[in-house]
Amino acid sequence: MSNKNIIIPIFIPHKGCPFDCIFCNQKNISGQIKDMDENQIRNIIESFIHSIPKGNISEIAFYGGSFTGIEKEQQLKFLDIANEYIKNGYVKGIRISTRPDYIDQDILDYLKSYNVTTIELGVQSLDEEVLKAAFRGHGVREVYHSSGLIKKNGFVLGIQTMVGLPKDTPEKALYTAKKVVEISPDLVRIYPVLVIRDTYLEKMYYSGEYAPLELNETVDLCSKLVKIYRENNINVIRIGLQTTENINKDGDVIAGPFHPALRQLVESKIALDAIEKEIQRKNLKEKDVIIISTSKEKISDVIGQKKSNIMYLKEKYKYKRVLVRISKGKHEHCDIKY
Repeated sequence: MSNKNIIIPIFIPHKGCPFDCIFCNQKNISGQIKDMDENQIRNIIESFIHSIPKGNISEIAFYGGSFTGIEKEQQLKFLDIANEYIKNGYVKGIRISTRPDYIDQDILDYLKSYNVTTIELGVQSLDEEVLKAAFRGHGVREVYHSSGLIKKNGFVLGIQTMVGLPKDTPEKALYTAKKVVEISPDLVRIYPVLVIRDTYLEKMYYSGEYAPLELNETVDLCSKLVKIYRENNINVIRIGLQTTENINKDGDVIAGPFHPALRQLVESKIALDAIEKEIQRKNLKEKDVIIISTSKEKISDVIGQKKSNIMYLKEKYKYKRVLVRISKGKHEHCDIKY
């Protein structure tokens, strides 16, 4: 595995955020129960720089909570520690995540002075009804305003969205994606909503007020969202929460479309959609054998998890054999037969 562009993650759960969004329990989500302090931050950074070649760490990232909502004195202490490693050549920049309503020009000025390079905004949705139902405490206007300021000041802009919140629909999720494209961030994260222990959403789930998306619905919807972003050259850097000791079916996930390889399921769905489009275009529905050409990097997406795409194609189109042709060079290939 390449060590280039490693990010050092530092979780500061719920610090700086006065709101209790219905889906949120940052301590359970991050798997970190205790608050972060300066000694812990330094220890985490040191553990990375001693195991990774100098200059290969792109950013120190402060995740969780709302970084710019923390008491300013503490923000500056955290940033000062991270900035030491930038000055010493170990790290290239700093990444933070925060709320859209916790950004203004004064904040951006001091973030820039500490070499913050990337700012991710927890946007969740660009539908007012969804934001209100999630108790976000801000509206759409704040998202546009803060995004514009971040881009104007030369930061890398990230947008974090969620699908499956109360009052959300697939149509609203697609609308949000199209509006995010208009904002033109550098990167996007998509988080399907999970019902996490000790959240208000858990109470809504048990009372019957809320029903999470099914896994197949989530994969289908996320595949459509990823296509929208890719068509507009926006990098989707994550789909779904990272699996941890807490974030799994035996931990604090009560319900919802949890899967340890959600991204692969989405990429496989995108690949299958493209294959079916070609089948229709080339009228390959009544063939005994179909040949699917792909690169070595995309083979798992084409085949699908546990060969799900292969089985789907054989069942739907009655192919006797599926050949996956992997390009090895200009005139070389190898075939995998199914």
